[in-house]
Amino acid sequence: MGFCLGVDLGGTNVKMGVFYEDGSLRDKWEIPTNRANSGVGVPRDIADSLLERMERLGISAGDTLGIGIGVPGQVWPDGTVDAENLGWERFPLIAGIEAATGLKVVADNDANVAAAGEYWQGAGRGYNSLVLVTLGTGVGGGIIIDGECLAGAHMAGGEIGHVRVEPRETLRCACGGFGCLEQYASATGCARMAKEELHKTTEPSMLRGLRNVDAKAVWDAAQAGDRLALRVADRFCDYLARGLAILAHTVDPEIFVIGGGVSRAGEILIDKTCEKYGSLALSFCRDTPIVLARLGNDAGIYGAAAMAIHKLK
Repeated sequence: MGFCLGVDLGGTNVKMGVFYEDGSLRDKWEIPTNRANSGVGVPRDIADSLLERMERLGISAGDTLGIGIGVPGQVWPDGTVDAENLGWERFPLIAGIEAATGLKVVADNDANVAAAGEYWQGAGRGYNSLVLVTLGTGVGGGIIIDGECLAGAHMAGGEIGHVRVEPRETLRCACGGFGCLEQYASATGCARMAKEELHKTTEPSMLRGLRNVDAKAVWDAAQAGDRLALRVADRFCDYLARGLAILAHTVDPEIFVIGGGVSRAGEILIDKTCEKYGSLALSFCRDTPIVLARLGNDAGIYGAAAMAIHKLK
């Protein structure tokens, strides 16, 4: 059985994994992302780390299909990458790693790659289509239809965070628009809505007086029955359900998978979202499962490996 290599390139760390072709993980590790000089050394760092681990595990280049990489930005058809948080514009990432390793490399946006990971070995395993929604500092995601990632004509497929769910919003989103899902169903949005509630009332709350009212504090308080926090959680899930209903009526996936840091809230998040989604979706979409992601922070390396197998085998 051959091997493939999965790489999840982040702004702080680079996660890497060695996989068997059947999806079993042989080894995983990470290195710091070297952002010096606009990340010019990143391809060499990744290549050196992969080659060193292959040697340690006794894996030759001939045993290896190639390398898949998820990147925090846009991958162009010529293999160059735009990644704002790394200072990259048309950066030759793929060519650099191929030259340093002698292996074939494929790359895609990290959210699409995470969706591929959940589809391959996570919560979406056994389904033909899924939408992954990642609830973190912002809202991201990926769409898989019949086993293929939906990129779109302008590489905007999966920009779930900028589905418009609130036409009355006057606060501008980071994208320049108003009323985007990301403004409500993200860690940032959750904290903002909680602070708004705290300012509107003197109602007692576990959140009142906290030095840092963040999304975790809100969901912890909601799980403890705090009425103010529960109102914020309801609003959060209402907007998330609106976004999912729009996606259901657009791409009609077999399953929605919810990941990202906020998903650690667990079943309270899923239960509230399912309840609200049922009243918003068309009757034939109402039973679409909404579940928690299973791979956590490893979704990126799994998806990168899956991409390598799919495109390079």
